[in-house]
Amino acid sequence: MSRPSSPAQPPPDLALSRAVNFAAGVVDADRIVLDVANLLADSLPDGSADHPPVDVVDVGANPIDGDPPYRLLLDSGLCRVTGFEPQPQALAELLKNCGPHERYFRYALGDGSRHVLRLCETSGFASLLEPDEGQLRLLTDFPRLARVVGREPIDTTRLDDIDEIDRIDLLKMDIQGGELSVLRAGRRALASTVAVQTEVGFHRLYHDQPTFADVDLELRAQGFVPHQFVTTRTWPLATVDWGDPLQQASRQLVEADVLYVRDPAHFDALDTHQLARLALVSDAVYGCFGLALSCVRELVARGALDDGAERRYRELAAIRLPS
Repeated sequence: MSRPSSPAQPPPDLALSRAVNFAAGVVDADRIVLDVANLLADSLPDGSADHPPVDVVDVGANPIDGDPPYRLLLDSGLCRVTGFEPQPQALAELLKNCGPHERYFRYALGDGSRHVLRLCETSGFASLLEPDEGQLRLLTDFPRLARVVGREPIDTTRLDDIDEIDRIDLLKMDIQGGELSVLRAGRRALASTVAVQTEVGFHRLYHDQPTFADVDLELRAQGFVPHQFVTTRTWPLATVDWGDPLQQASRQLVEADVLYVRDPAHFDALDTHQLARLALVSDAVYGCFGLALSCVRELVARGALDDGAERRYRELAAIRLPS
C-alpha cells in the first residue's frame, strides 16, 4: 500500500520500515548474484534466454511502491515475472516499462467468484472488500485516502486455474485483504513453491478483512513458516496529525509484508531444484544469507554440490556485509 504526500504530510516512506537487504546494497550486486547462481548451477534446472531458472508470480503488481523486492534477480536475468493487476492505469504502467522477462495480465485473483472492486481515492487502497469507516477514522488521513470513488463488478480467477502459470517459486502478494482467498484457491499451484511474500493486516481497514493470524494459519497449513518482516507500516492515530510533535510516539501498527519459506526443519521434503531456488531467492531477493547457507549445506550433504560450495558461498555473502 502506498500513500501520497501532501503539504501537511511527510513522504509515505516515513511510515514504512524496510528490512535491510545486504545483497542489493553493494557495488557489483548483480555480478555477485550471478556468481551465486553459478555456484548453484548444478542444482538449478536448465534455464533458457526465454525462461530463467526462477519463476516469480506477483499478485497486485501495482508499481506505486517503486521497485519490487525481486528487482535484482530480474535485472540479473535470473527470474521470469508473471504479474497480475486489475486496475487499468496501473496495468498500463507495468506494460509500458516491462522487460523481456516480464508479462502482466488484467486478472483479479481470488476465489473464482464475481465480486465488486472498490476503487479508492488512492489506488493502493483498491480492494474487493468494503473500507471500514469506523476503523479508518482511528488513523490520520485514512478516511480521505480510502474514500471509494468507484465500484466495478469484476470476475476473480483462482490461482489454481491460471493457464499462464506452470510453476511458482516465489509468490508475492499485496491485494488489500484478498490474500487469504488467493492462498486458499491456490493450494495446488503452491505445492512446489518455496517462498511467499504476503501483506498481512494488523489493523482492519476493510469489513471482514482477514488478519495476520488468519493468513499465518493458512500458510503454516501449507508447509510454510515466517522467516522475516520485509516491511512494516505504522501510522499516526487520528488524535495527532503529521505536524504534531507527538506523532512519532502515536503510531498504530497497520500492516506488514512477511516472508514465508518452506520449513527448514523439513528440507528433506524438498528436491534439489527447490533448495537451489530457495537459496537464490533468499540471497538475491531478501539478503537472507543464513537461510541460503542452510540450503547450500543441504545440497552439499546430498552430493548435489561439491564440498567447497559452503566456503565459496560464505565468501560471496561476507563481501556484501557492512565493513
